[in-house]
Amino acid sequence: MFRTALFAVAIAASPAVHAADATHPTVIELYQSQGCSSCPPAIRNLNALADRPDVLALTFAVTYWDQLGWKDTFATAGQTARQWDYARGLHHTQVWTPQVIVDGRADVVGARAGQIEGLLARTPPRTGPALSLTGGTVTVGPGAAPAGGADVWLVRFDPRILVIVIRAGENDGRTIDHRNVVRQLVRLGRWTGTAATLPLPAPVAGLHTAVLVQAPGGPILAAARG
Repeated sequence: MFRTALFAVAIAASPAVHAADATHPTVIELYQSQGCSSCPPAIRNLNALADRPDVLALTFAVTYWDQLGWKDTFATAGQTARQWDYARGLHHTQVWTPQVIVDGRADVVGARAGQIEGLLARTPPRTGPALSLTGGTVTVGPGAAPAGGADVWLVRFDPRILVIVIRAGENDGRTIDHRNVVRQLVRLGRWTGTAATLPLPAPVAGLHTAVLVQAPGGPILAAARG
């Protein structure tokens, strides 16, 4: 049985409220594997959201299906570790696919489009710091940070449709079309409530850039894309 979990970060009174828009979108993360037979419907659901201007839909590929006959072509240990961080924050005892997490706050089964839409509708506006990408830097404005601070993450993803033919495992013979596959996930630093400007690594040809300010293993406080 899959569970939906919600949790919050203690923020000081009177925070700024940021509604989702094209520059500061709601973040939808899909955790999936090409070796998981339940994942293709979830991948299609994620792909269908990829063009929404108020949404940043990201595909994360995990490694724990790799030993079952097909090694995912995009999976990394870092993406699996990120899902485990969420599992601890959401009070799950294990990780699973296909899992969709919205703004780091709640999760649903990724194969169920109606649940994703329902969760999006229930997700409140963020109340974190102002966030902007200019040239080769990211600027995080002042605000009330969670205890211990928040992580600033660089996410680089491939916006193209990537067609993968599966040759073994549970999805043997199927073709999967991926969108917005995460290719780089880099922790840039820590935000503690004071304004900060951090350098961005050099751009990578063909990849788009987003930056997240996030309580460790928990809610995304701010998000922006370049």
